Amino acid sequence: MKFDVIVVGGGPAGLVASYRLAQWGFKTLVLERGRKPGSKNLFGGRIYAHALDAIVPEYRKEGRFIERWVRKERLSFMTDRGLTTLEFENVEREENSFTAFLTSFVEWLAGKAEAAGATLVTEITVDELVRDDKGKFIGVRAGNDVVYGDVIIDAEGVNRLLLERAGIVPKLEPRFVALGIKEVIKLDKRTIEERFNLDEDEGLAWAIAGYPSRYLPGGGFIYTNRETVTLGVVIYLDQWRSIDMPVHEAVERFKLHPSILRLVKGGTLIEYGAHMTPVAGINMAPPRLYYDGLLIAGDAAGFLLHAGVIIRGVDFAVMSGALAAEAVKRAGGDYSAGSLSVYHKLLSDSFVLKELEAFREADRTLHDPRLFNDYVKFVDSFLRRYFTVDGTPRRIYGTMKEAMQQSGLSLWKILKDTVVMFRRL
Repeated sequence: MKFDVIVVGGGPAGLVASYRLAQWGFKTLVLERGRKPGSKNLFGGRIYAHALDAIVPEYRKEGRFIERWVRKERLSFMTDRGLTTLEFENVEREENSFTAFLTSFVEWLAGKAEAAGATLVTEITVDELVRDDKGKFIGVRAGNDVVYGDVIIDAEGVNRLLLERAGIVPKLEPRFVALGIKEVIKLDKRTIEERFNLDEDEGLAWAIAGYPSRYLPGGGFIYTNRETVTLGVVIYLDQWRSIDMPVHEAVERFKLHPSILRLVKGGTLIEYGAHMTPVAGINMAPPRLYYDGLLIAGDAAGFLLHAGVIIRGVDFAVMSGALAAEAVKRAGGDYSAGSLSVYHKLLSDSFVLKELEAFREADRTLHDPRLFNDYVKFVDSFLRRYFTVDGTPRRIYGTMKEAMQQSGLSLWKILKDTVVMFRRL
């Protein structure tokens, strides 16, 4: 059996690519390992809208997967003794990002792709990308079966086993990925809005450094949905040995922190999951994103932007899938690396590579343990001392000096780190 295009992976990148290609008349096959599209997809809970607006704008009318439009952003430093929070509220009620369950979003995309004419086959584990004797990718092997295609789009996700077996990328290094564990807690709609101070259609995105990840690189996150709250912890894999407890216990401790417990108490745990996520961005990209008969998109290409508070993956996956389809179309039947190199140009002209290149150095800052330990404790110590009224004069500089001594920081270190952070983030 032969297809014009074989897409490996039924996530956002692969499904958008197959949707566009099927619209243009390409005989397209999507192979998905999960029981159904979306069943193996997991993420924190937020999707930025701009890429969808450009590719499938009808989602705003059709997308029952939209939970709440995010209009409040919180960044917190948390210790076992306190919580320091910076909050931004968009009072203009813009619709720039929304919370969602990725499974629902992916199921909707799969429906769009199939309606356009793509063939979707689930519960298929692709074992190998097949090459001819000249090295051109010509199909995929699943068990003893081989399916042939003129061009392959690899959208297999962060676990790039096919690319590893093809010799395109080395084995994934721990420093490139993090482990995210999340819980979905059911609460009634009114309770969520009262506890998080939200209007009826408003959502909150909350990033928390320090205590949730045991003061290691990573952190906690909370997203509000219509009738649930998504809560979780992310820890960088190269910090795994430094953690003083199993990760699942860190999630429970985070949930039981007094500042969090009051928000989720009385809720019912309805979902629990864990997933690896790329955190190194463009630094973990393959040497090239196009080969004879092959394009690479989504997480497999390292297309996730981690800039501390802002973590984006779905919009990069959507756009890279759309541009992979565009590259196939422009190749005009010549699927050599030379013709498919237009994919790199399309990515460079879009926000995908522009933004990933702009934040190339962010990973170095976000791997610095001091940001999640020393600075979190410094902020807590400084504000705790400053706001304690006990008859002792509390001038800002003196209080800051005491907090710096306690946390092991100096004014010079703070100034230097601040400059570096602003340059990278």
